[in-house]
Amino acid sequence: MSEQVQADAIVVGAGLAGLVATYELTQAGRTVIVVDQENRQNLGGQAFWSLGGLFLVDSPEQRRLGIKDSPELALQDWMASAGFDRDDEDYWPRQWARAYVEFASTIKRQYLHDLGLRFTPVVGWAERGGGFADGHGNSVPRFHLTWGTGPEVMRVFAEPVLEAEKRGLVTFAFRHRVDDLIVEDGVAVGVRGRVLEPTDTARGVPSSRTEIKDFELRGGAVIVTSGGIGHNHDLVRKNWPVDRLGEPPKFMIAGVPDYVDGRMLEITEAAGGNIVNRDRMWHYTEGIQNWDPIWSDHAIRIIPGPSSLWLDANGERLPAPNFPGFDTNTSMKAILDTGYDYSWFVLTKSIIEKEFALSGSEQNPDITEKSLKTAAKSRLAKGMPGPVAAFTEHGVDFVVRDNLADLVAGMNELGRGGHIDLQSLERTISARDSQVDNAYSKDAQMMAIHNARAYLGDKVVRVAKPHKMLDPAHGPLIAVRLNILTRKTLGGLETNLDSQVMRPDGTVFDGLYAAGEVAGFGGGGVHGYNALEGTFLGGCIFSGRAAGRAVAQQN
Repeated sequence: MSEQVQADAIVVGAGLAGLVATYELTQAGRTVIVVDQENRQNLGGQAFWSLGGLFLVDSPEQRRLGIKDSPELALQDWMASAGFDRDDEDYWPRQWARAYVEFASTIKRQYLHDLGLRFTPVVGWAERGGGFADGHGNSVPRFHLTWGTGPEVMRVFAEPVLEAEKRGLVTFAFRHRVDDLIVEDGVAVGVRGRVLEPTDTARGVPSSRTEIKDFELRGGAVIVTSGGIGHNHDLVRKNWPVDRLGEPPKFMIAGVPDYVDGRMLEITEAAGGNIVNRDRMWHYTEGIQNWDPIWSDHAIRIIPGPSSLWLDANGERLPAPNFPGFDTNTSMKAILDTGYDYSWFVLTKSIIEKEFALSGSEQNPDITEKSLKTAAKSRLAKGMPGPVAAFTEHGVDFVVRDNLADLVAGMNELGRGGHIDLQSLERTISARDSQVDNAYSKDAQMMAIHNARAYLGDKVVRVAKPHKMLDPAHGPLIAVRLNILTRKTLGGLETNLDSQVMRPDGTVFDGLYAAGEVAGFGGGGVHGYNALEGTFLGGCIFSGRAAGRAVAQQN
């Protein structure tokens, strides 16, 4: 038996980009069918699990903290970080980059504010870069943390979409797996696939793939918003840029649920859509295995302050600018060049209490639940935040010891092939400690710490006061084994500024649109080679908004 339904637009994927596109369509009175292979529990997709950071430029939050930002500085940082160097594949990404920075500098905050979104007062300084003004990285803090984290970003779009469902404008086709795009006379007119058996699995939990029947849905346009390839490790390895980052890691953990499988990329390409920049991706080096997992190989990323000592698998200090939170891809290559797929943070209790944030809505319950009292208590009080303390107690990647000898023994027991020499590490830490007594230093990492503490937001809530690691008053000592965590696809379906999918010959694929990660967050790669952070949710919003508005105008 086959289902056949028609609407003004078909949106493939019920994540954030799909919700934004649907929101814009319903604002224009259009009918929409939202198709997703998961159940209703997973509405909002990966965005629900995110920390909720958004890239804004010259915002009121920045100005209140004395941060001097501008569209010109932001564009300089974006273009330097992106490193666009491909004439054809980077044509649309360049246009999207300029348009996105303009959006982030002008109407983005008001657009979200009007929907009810609010931000915490302290702006984060993510991806601080490689040490040069004209190189990769954010010159100033731009990471605006949503009050309510990822679930709140999702909510402000999901609620009006659910209201539109009650009015008959939106139909959700959950547990519908798209296998083909329907193309007639060169125009995308719908999708077909298989209905999967019902399931009541909780959000993020792997679900059944048992098929029940066929379905076919038709519409005035198809918008693909299905996400990237982050949990498809075979596809990650296939596309891995060996020339830039080294051999792909043998051991990976997943920062996204199992359904982030990349299927729609291949399906859309088979229908005639163009994929560009396949080798560009954004994975993290600071991954730890979740002691209380939801999806397969569930990974959590440490968002570190700058003070932890970063060592390779053999205990050698990573070279500058490979400091925590500075240059993700450069650090990735430095780690993989050692021949191992893991590294270490070594730090103290004083550092972990102030500097360790865990990425994800579930790891930040105070901000996620919008509890001002709880947030103030947990962020400003002494001691580790509860979720961090739970990892030090239960996490398989943590070693906590009272002295360096015992710490090294624990690290060598936990290592995957590397070996750390006690005397060598003691010399490294002692040399680092010799640079603490003055408010200046020849050590590049200590200079970076002093620079960070010159920013009020970091000094108050993010960066520990410099101290000697071997001082027992700041103990115990802690080592964290860091694994490669797969996360974002930076390349994808090539799209113009209306989110229309392009064909390989450079013409528009009529009736077909794409937004979010499946489109490289716009154009097939708006980030180029590097992300400035806070740009992924914003990319879903910007490209989903463009797709929804373009389809609404044409139908």
